[in-house]
Amino acid sequence: MTRRLVQLFVGLGLYGATMAMLVRSGLGLDPWDVFHEGLAHHLPLTFGQVVIAVGAAVLLLWIPLRQRPGFGTVANVIVIGLAADATLAVLPRAEHAAFAVTLLVAGVVGNGLAGALYVGAGLGPGPRDGLWTGVVARTGLSVRLVRTVLEVTVVVAGFALGGTVGAGTVLYALTIGPIVQFFLPWCEARPRAVAPATS
Repeated sequence: MTRRLVQLFVGLGLYGATMAMLVRSGLGLDPWDVFHEGLAHHLPLTFGQVVIAVGAAVLLLWIPLRQRPGFGTVANVIVIGLAADATLAVLPRAEHAAFAVTLLVAGVVGNGLAGALYVGAGLGPGPRDGLWTGVVARTGLSVRLVRTVLEVTVVVAGFALGGTVGAGTVLYALTIGPIVQFFLPWCEARPRAVAPATS
């Protein structure tokens, strides 16, 4: 359990940090962060505080969907936003194209690793992941349809609010699944085998 908790918090911290890297790249954000950034333009909250607020609001939507959060779900709501704000406080905005591209690529790859770490810890899905799995379970609709509708909705809403959509948004959408899948086998917490008793 200690290893799983450490892995969870490392993954969540890295996830928030890589979100900040994508923000500072200025080249486009993942769908939910387009929404978070758009809201941050209109609310007296930092980017990370918006991430926390939206995560908490999404978690409330689990109630009618009869989803049960785990410890990792609650930690996700809080830690990612704090890590994003902490990184934004020290990471400068990219002024040159090479630095922007470096931030983008490192952010996407690091985000995939972070996702594999916290998912692999097995202590509960993130609130946004639980939303689509809950909708799928309650409606019987396909995963592809539900995820696509949710992510298109938040991108459109976020863009309308001033969130950044760009090449990074497309890169993230096309590569995040394969990146998480690549890292996940090394990050899954498996119970240690118990040696058989000897007489």
